[in-house]
Amino acid sequence: MTTPRYNVLFLCTGNSARSIMAEALITSMSQGRLRGFSAGSRPGGVVNPFAIEQIRKLGYPLKTLRSKSWDEFAPPDAPKMDFIITVCDNAASEACPFWPGHPVSAHWGFEDPAAVAGSDDEKRRAFQKVFNQIQAKVQMLADLPDAMMEMSAVQHALQAIGNAPVNCANN
Repeated sequence: MTTPRYNVLFLCTGNSARSIMAEALITSMSQGRLRGFSAGSRPGGVVNPFAIEQIRKLGYPLKTLRSKSWDEFAPPDAPKMDFIITVCDNAASEACPFWPGHPVSAHWGFEDPAAVAGSDDEKRRAFQKVFNQIQAKVQMLADLPDAMMEMSAVQHALQAIGNAPVNCANN
């Protein structure tokens, strides 16, 4: 029996720090069970160098990370997401695209470390703090048993049943 694999999309506005760190963390920490993706409503186009510093500690392949629009995940041929998690309050309050497959969604609000003004050391500490917070939540998700993950499958099945046409001819 193979272990199920779930796709998780992390969203924030700029897709330069929090969502990027979450993408790397979930993929690194879940032993292949969860595959992370990230995107933003208004991507900045560049991954924050302080986020890269944190991710580098994981040994995660940095070349795979890029700032991108959430529109890349909306077309029918995009990877199907099982879970979509917003990691900033701005993205959580925006009108999101329609996500194929109707994934389960949640909001994990984290302070924006990129908004911290000050020295590089102060910025580095802010990124380390948020990275650790994201890491703790990602670990909780990675630790969920498959039965809990399958709740998503039940939600999808019920939705599909609700959308299915029914022909109830009288006999």
